[in-house]
Amino acid sequence: MEYSPQSEKCPLPYSPFKACTVPRPIGWLSTVSLDGISNLAPYSQWQNLTFDPPMVMFAANQLSDGRRKDTVINAEETGWFVWNMATYDLRDAVNISAMELLSSEDEFDRAGVTKAPCHFAPGSRVAESPAHFECKYLSTHRLRGNSNHGWVEVVYGEVMRIHVDDKVISSEGKLDIPKIRPLARLGYYDYAYIDKTFEMHIPGASNKAVEGLEGKS
Repeated sequence: MEYSPQSEKCPLPYSPFKACTVPRPIGWLSTVSLDGISNLAPYSQWQNLTFDPPMVMFAANQLSDGRRKDTVINAEETGWFVWNMATYDLRDAVNISAMELLSSEDEFDRAGVTKAPCHFAPGSRVAESPAHFECKYLSTHRLRGNSNHGWVEVVYGEVMRIHVDDKVISSEGKLDIPKIRPLARLGYYDYAYIDKTFEMHIPGASNKAVEGLEGKS
């Protein structure tokens, strides 16, 4: 099976595009409006960009009626957004926070999660989440779509504060990923979680490369 999305109808009943780029980390992002209303929403198009300094990005499609996402507007207007690690234990709260609610409604309340204060960023973190990044907004890059929903805004930020719950740090000083069970997005309505890990070392890598890959501080 093969086809060109720009000119041919997909021969499958469901598009394989999102199901091919998996697993995708979830950017469960909290922001606050200038009016003080908290927002919480998951984005499956989220990724680290670089580590020195640490920078991240997320992509937010417009709503089907052409409105921009509250997360993007809040990040631009306040200069901040916060990443909260989505886990298997928090899967229901993550899913509820994906609902399209009015801008006046607080998704923390709807999802039933607790607000924790941030160090730099206005607004709140999800207290039940084991890790957070407080991200300073850098810029937005807007890409044209074929429909209202196809338009996408790519938002870049610099991580200014990292929070990790001590209970998920191993004796080696690393995050215990099998214990955390991070949630990942697949295609369709499918999700996965990570409960097994393994190591691989690049043959012949220099000491500097090894330090960068391993994340030694």
